[in-house]
Amino acid sequence: MKILDWYILKRYLFTFLGMLLLFIPIAITVHLAEKIGKILESEATGAEIAQYFLDFTIYFAHLLFPLFLFLSVIWFTSKLANNTEIVAFLSSGVSFSRFLRPYIYGGLIVGAFSIILGLYLAPNASKGFNNFKYKYLSRDKTVESGTVLKQINDNEIIYLSSFDNQQNIGYNFSLEHFEKGKMTHKITATTIKYNEEDSTYVLRSYFKRDIGKNNDDFQIERKKDTVFTFDLEDLTPVSYIAETLPYGDLVRFIEREEKRGSKNMGRYKLELYRKWSLPVSVFILTIIAVSVSSIKRRGGMGTNLAFGIGVAMIFVFFDKIFGTLASQSDFSPLVAVWFPNVIFGVLAVFLLRNAKR
Repeated sequence: MKILDWYILKRYLFTFLGMLLLFIPIAITVHLAEKIGKILESEATGAEIAQYFLDFTIYFAHLLFPLFLFLSVIWFTSKLANNTEIVAFLSSGVSFSRFLRPYIYGGLIVGAFSIILGLYLAPNASKGFNNFKYKYLSRDKTVESGTVLKQINDNEIIYLSSFDNQQNIGYNFSLEHFEKGKMTHKITATTIKYNEEDSTYVLRSYFKRDIGKNNDDFQIERKKDTVFTFDLEDLTPVSYIAETLPYGDLVRFIEREEKRGSKNMGRYKLELYRKWSLPVSVFILTIIAVSVSSIKRRGGMGTNLAFGIGVAMIFVFFDKIFGTLASQSDFSPLVAVWFPNVIFGVLAVFLLRNAKR
């Protein structure tokens, strides 16, 4: 690697790191100012609070990862252009494609880190972040106010009115078992709690009805310890479970839910595809940033930054709009995730050709 490559690559990585170190403390300060009252009123320990803000840092960084990179590349490339360093590089016989090479190296490094972050670190951080939020900061201690209704296998359907992810308790539980299209028995309980120590379930106000040809049998108990064929994940609302599973667990979870005919596949697949679209967006936004900021403009760095902020807002807008469509309708999650990258990829090619000329 030549001196030029090392020079630009170091500026690429250190400016990106500096952008993270600049904005993450600001985000933490704003978030702390908003939640400080609830945190002080809560019974959270110092270690739990510290872990919460560590999880928030990872969660926030992963959420806005491409945008931080985009703004940092515009920032330091604009400085190179204003100092006429890029003119000196190109005047020495270096082609624009050769000048772009260290940016590609930087994109590979940052893209690899984003893959690790999205596949393993961000899910764990998201789980810790949500656990603390719903335990100490939310008035509603359940993860989601909506119901949980799903077919867990060919013969059984479960229902919950709500689920408390902190205590692993579901409310107004029912299980219906069918054989050849006919219900054979039904179990209901006011609460169902998962016991992690022995993987059993504790049901309160247990009621079971076995449906016979002539007579029905009833079983009533105040408390019932039992086992079921479904997992704790089957009781957890969809908006919480998808973003907290590492990649391998998420793939297996999606395969299982597809076999069950789950109606929430759009949400699951949206989370899965985003783990791979993020590294691609790193390269696309890098090329756009270099193409725009490598030209010395009359307005200087401010013009480039204004353009960068505008592009960032449009990128977030497309991502949110199509993400919402995929999660709440039959719109393809694959199209929803990759459409912004395709649109901005075309823009990157157009801007790159103009920059070369």
